[in-house]
Amino acid sequence: MTALNHKIALIAGASSGIGRATAKLFAAEGARLVVGARRRAELDSLVAEIGADRAVALAGDVTDEGYARALVALARERFGGLDVAFNNAATVHPMGPTTDIDAAAWRHAVDTNLTSAFLGAKHQIPAMLARGGGSLIFTSTFVGHTVGFPGVAAYAASKSGLIGLTQALAVEYGRQNLRVNAILPGATDTEMAREMNGTREARDFITSLYPMRRWATADEIARSVLYLASDASSFTTGSALLVDGGVSVNRT
Repeated sequence: MTALNHKIALIAGASSGIGRATAKLFAAEGARLVVGARRRAELDSLVAEIGADRAVALAGDVTDEGYARALVALARERFGGLDVAFNNAATVHPMGPTTDIDAAAWRHAVDTNLTSAFLGAKHQIPAMLARGGGSLIFTSTFVGHTVGFPGVAAYAASKSGLIGLTQALAVEYGRQNLRVNAILPGATDTEMAREMNGTREARDFITSLYPMRRWATADEIARSVLYLASDASSFTTGSALLVDGGVSVNRT
């Protein structure tokens, strides 16, 4: 039996990187999927890879509460409910000196990285409780949690907020068999990470911080998301799970 057999999963931020890799892994492990992101073409190609009988896509803006509601409604309509939700959508912008960041850019980061996860959870939780519980997962980061970097204050602050949201929801809904966890990836070879570290020198510097002297692949991170989604983590809730290749403890 596969790890997510008969489970229905929703992934926001599924068009590329960790979200896309997780969607394909979840499908291989037996899940039926609703996938969401801004880019329709990328979602359509993902559904084509997985199979239209096992996945359905809805493009939209994760900062819009109506979109959060619509994704859950699609899961119920197409597959009958929701068991797993992975809120993975994110932005790294704005980057640069904190004193140069204007309020609108700050709000964009908070809305995309933190508020969208709250809106997703607000509508995902009732659907999962209706099926007796489930697993709710957020993508946070070690940046601003165990390690600080200059020029990414909005990203670090908004992503760190997800850890507080994780802990609050884990306590609030634990008695109803809903587990809530955050995954904290290290440097992962994705479009966003390459954009965040846009030069060869920057990428080499980041690589040097890791004991393993390499970045993760999106598939490696997806396997840790699968652990949190599956019954293998049945006693894991309220956790900020570091999957960071040891960067948080490295001092060499």
